Amino acid sequence: MTSTSLEMKRQTFAKLLLPVLLFLQLLVACNKSEEVVNINGHQPFTYSADVIDKWMTLQIRLMRNATGIANHAFSRPYAYSGVAALESLRPGVPGYAKWTSKWNGLSGLPAAAHVKDYYYPANVNAALAAMNRAMFPNASSNDKQAIDSLETILQQSFLTAATADQIAVSSSYGKAVAAAVFNWAETDGYKNANSPYTIPTGDGKWKPTFPAYANPATPHWGSNRPIVSNSTMNTQIEAPISYSTDPNSAFYQMVKHVYTTSQSLTDDQKAMAMFWRDVPGVSSPGHWLSILQQAIRMNNTSLDKAALAYALSGIAGNDALIACFKVKYQYSLVRPITYIREVMGHTNWASHLGTPAHPEYCSAHSSLSGAIAEVLERLFGRIGNITDHTYDYLGMAPRQYESFTAIGAEASLSRIYGGIHYQPSLDAGLWQGRKVAENIFDRSNDR
Repeated sequence: MTSTSLEMKRQTFAKLLLPVLLFLQLLVACNKSEEVVNINGHQPFTYSADVIDKWMTLQIRLMRNATGIANHAFSRPYAYSGVAALESLRPGVPGYAKWTSKWNGLSGLPAAAHVKDYYYPANVNAALAAMNRAMFPNASSNDKQAIDSLETILQQSFLTAATADQIAVSSSYGKAVAAAVFNWAETDGYKNANSPYTIPTGDGKWKPTFPAYANPATPHWGSNRPIVSNSTMNTQIEAPISYSTDPNSAFYQMVKHVYTTSQSLTDDQKAMAMFWRDVPGVSSPGHWLSILQQAIRMNNTSLDKAALAYALSGIAGNDALIACFKVKYQYSLVRPITYIREVMGHTNWASHLGTPAHPEYCSAHSSLSGAIAEVLERLFGRIGNITDHTYDYLGMAPRQYESFTAIGAEASLSRIYGGIHYQPSLDAGLWQGRKVAENIFDRSNDR
């Protein structure tokens, strides 16, 4: 046999062997990571965020119509729905496994079926339909019907781009993800948030406030399990200014600032306070969900990035509120309305906004807003002027901002104009929220 014929045989053998080696490499990778390669389909980044946009619209409606839920508690459906949406896409985005590793105790997620051709919008549709049914069990019959209708309409619309078998496989996977996420959510401690609690007494301590004099809301919320491991690490804030009734004291001057400000509010300051009141409205977490939705639309965001933003912003808000409420009930600081009436002697003074039924320090809205604004700034960057249309439906004028950070700062500042917080409480809350967001992005927390 000539050297030329031997070389030709070697080349032929190599050509035949290469596809086999590539297939074996793919098979080993799939078995090792349990991730999916779409043989005929597209990856999540090739789809628009339309399916998430529609579910956000409905979730905001569910938040607006819900009753008997504390304002801050709406952070849970926001956050856990985002996790379910993100996890439903993970077969097509192997890099998102780094986020799964951060979820604090989540188990039971379905293994992705190997070499399945998922139609990813259907994964998300099924996951979010299941999550909203589960997270809003007391929704009105009209709202429950809206959940069913949206799921069905979207599923039918997918038939123009995918087969019925694809949609069935995708829906099954999305529902299984939602079941695991919801079962995990049910163990986070929220059911114990209103367990028996004895209100501390003494100088400078919080007490039920005018006009409802309601019992303290969710005094054990700070014991909830954070969604991300270590997200609340090193978020403890300094003790508040020492209580005093001396007119020359720092505490008295801090409260006086709230009172003096209330006596000369401008029209814009009043509008700001009302715009961020959020109850009645879509709730404070719901307001930020609306801002996220508007950002996704502005950026023509892809499906995978929208799901990531949904999850991480919701988680940041949820975990920041856990850190905040732990501090609130640790210090149990008196609210401005109590001090202004009982110590300063302005017995008929009323805050521009109603005072929430929990201690003052630190500001929950500031913690929530600092956390979510930080996440959105990291994910979307400086996207230019942002006009918030959340309360157009109430006839409120939209408000414009130059960045997500500016939105968070105004949301916090509005509490001074509302007469329900002191300035140090706003500063501490913003810092705490941003710290929670930093912890979530900290790679050292990856397992």
